[in-house]
Amino acid sequence: MRIWLTFSAALSFILFLHFPPPSHAVSPPITLLRSRKFADEPPKILSNQEIWFNQTLDHFSPYDHRQFRQRYFEFIDYFRIPDGPIFLIICGEGPCSGIVNDYIAVLAKKFGAAMVTLEHRYYGKSSPFKSLSTENLKYLSSKQALNDLATFRQYYQDSLNVKLNKTKVENPWFFFGGSYSGALSAWFRLKYPHLTCGSLASSAVVQAVFDFTEFDQQIGESAGPECKAALQETTQLIEHKLAINGRALKASFGAADLDIDGDFMYFVADAAVIAFQYGNPDRLCKPLVEAKNGGEDLVDAYAKYVKDYYIGTFGTNVQIYDQEFLKRTDINDDSSGRLWWFQVCTEVAYFQVAPSNDSVRSSIVDTKYHLDLCKNVFGHGVFPEVDATNLYYGGSKIAGTKIIFTNGSQDPWRHASKQTSSPEADLPSYLITCHNCGHCTDLRGCPQSPLVIEGNEQNCTSPDAVRKVRQKIVEHMDLWLSQCQDTGRSFF
Repeated sequence: MRIWLTFSAALSFILFLHFPPPSHAVSPPITLLRSRKFADEPPKILSNQEIWFNQTLDHFSPYDHRQFRQRYFEFIDYFRIPDGPIFLIICGEGPCSGIVNDYIAVLAKKFGAAMVTLEHRYYGKSSPFKSLSTENLKYLSSKQALNDLATFRQYYQDSLNVKLNKTKVENPWFFFGGSYSGALSAWFRLKYPHLTCGSLASSAVVQAVFDFTEFDQQIGESAGPECKAALQETTQLIEHKLAINGRALKASFGAADLDIDGDFMYFVADAAVIAFQYGNPDRLCKPLVEAKNGGEDLVDAYAKYVKDYYIGTFGTNVQIYDQEFLKRTDINDDSSGRLWWFQVCTEVAYFQVAPSNDSVRSSIVDTKYHLDLCKNVFGHGVFPEVDATNLYYGGSKIAGTKIIFTNGSQDPWRHASKQTSSPEADLPSYLITCHNCGHCTDLRGCPQSPLVIEGNEQNCTSPDAVRKVRQKIVEHMDLWLSQCQDTGRSFF
């Protein structure tokens, strides 16, 4: 995610949107006559047919006319021809291999919407270059990505008009995103209010943060006193063993290749984060608290959780924590790690450092660790321009309109989001509160990973909390989309 965000959390929607890709194909943007019949078991992905679009490389240069191929997907089975809305689902910091059957699909059915999703530049198959050298990454930024979305949106609308034999009329558009792509969704409405009726910004990290101590503090709060104490003791024991025989310790966690102690301790911290961030707190806390109460070895218990769940079930590749691996400039299955770290090291930081006291994570994961990583992986002169990012977008004081912000109570990323409503500007903010309500609960239900079909909320400890926020989302969308249709396009 690191939407966004811890290494696996920072690659927030990689795990949500990663499906085996079909072969390349260049085809028109929409096939209105295509239909689909579902089996009794609804699919996890609604469409994975790749479609390609020629995108501008540098939107800010009047002289550079280079283009690259950008991948997108569409699902039109619910589309109400010819005037139904178009839902653009923004892909974030990872490969985008299709349109997922989450709660957005439920909304698309309700509103008769077409669904399209655009892969973020550089990620997945949408890389402008064959080498991901630092020099070649200079076009990787949120600003360029927003311009990609605006350009694509116009292209898709124009293509649709040709197919429907329409002129000078636009469908109402609505933008969606979660985590980093949630921030992009909010920022798009801020910068291009004439191109979308509104945006849903789920767990949207709109506030760039240099030293993000609130992240670790939320982990302690989400864990609760007993589990937090067990985690803190485990961290201390791991630090002690690391000093005595680090090689053996790392091997016991399946992380023998992480030579830098900071990389290993970041990996150890992330393994705990993921349980709370994605709605599976009991997978971590239950065995750890039982081990502590039973006088068992906490490090062994935690290592078992890491190997069985974080590496096994969740599917984390340990090498994405290895700075030597992050230096690789070839395009590979785990290039997203390098790409997201570049955005972290240049724009948003979100440095998940240990607070000065009462921390869950190790103090080895400090500001110096992050800055050293940025320099080691990308070279000198790379530094996160956090103040400039917040000045450009407004941070949590974003001055846009018609943006819905949603967050889960247990999600550490909510402290980089907008958590208070601004009713006068049509900027509602909703907090979904329950024991396993984490990252993008409104879209994913519980748990947030692995995927629950149509974002079913029944496994949330408070399904009503999710349903109430979803009803508010529908009400806002219904109003804003109807206002767009009254004018023929979106408006300020």
